[in-house]
Amino acid sequence: MTRRDTRPRHRASAGRSAVAAACLVLASACSQTVSGDPRPEPAALTATAPASAPAIVRAPGDLVLPPERFPEPYVAVVLPPEAVAQAAPDLTGIQPGSKVDPGGCLPPAQDYGPESTAMVVGTDNAGRATISVEVTRSAPDLGEYRTYLTECSQVDATVQGITSTVSTVLGDDPAIAVDGAETLALTRTVDSGRGSGGMTQSMAARIAQIEDVRVTVTYLSFDAAPPDADNLDLVFREAVDFAARP
Repeated sequence: MTRRDTRPRHRASAGRSAVAAACLVLASACSQTVSGDPRPEPAALTATAPASAPAIVRAPGDLVLPPERFPEPYVAVVLPPEAVAQAAPDLTGIQPGSKVDPGGCLPPAQDYGPESTAMVVGTDNAGRATISVEVTRSAPDLGEYRTYLTECSQVDATVQGITSTVSTVLGDDPAIAVDGAETLALTRTVDSGRGSGGMTQSMAARIAQIEDVRVTVTYLSFDAAPPDADNLDLVFREAVDFAARP
């Protein structure tokens, strides 16, 4: 005759006791007694995928060409934020607060704060000329700026009683080795004042836009001599490559 096993089943009792104890600790998660061995829910066995890291958006100050990358004889310095707001409008030839003719030809609004604009300026002291690199972030489409330059190719701008005539001519778009970049080239003269008190500024600029980052490299002199095109083009290529680096 087969004997009946009357020994207490300690393991099953221990399992039920463990679940009951867990219910006391996590009362909000347990609503009833569970029989049998405790088992993890399927969701607890599934590994949670790590969240993707947010993209790092570099400020213009991290994208502007370092001063040591400028060629001789240009001695370059990074402008502090307060100086950027003064220097950048000089490159448009139209000062903030000017009254312009034709109306509607004020330059496009721009944020000159450090999160939006950075500048480095190289100076040829002997030649009284500069090459500046300006990087702006969240810049509008370059096609909009091209339209503005076409419609406002000659503007009379008056501020503090002095009238300047700003003339801009578009040139051939420069070629650069950056996929998807738009480019634009221009020459500009700014004739300020009249008679012996007048002054002429001559500029040549190369512009590239990579997504929302715009790089503007401008040669500026205080006479009608031809620009230093070789060094202008060199700095332009260097500045675009530096801003477009991974």
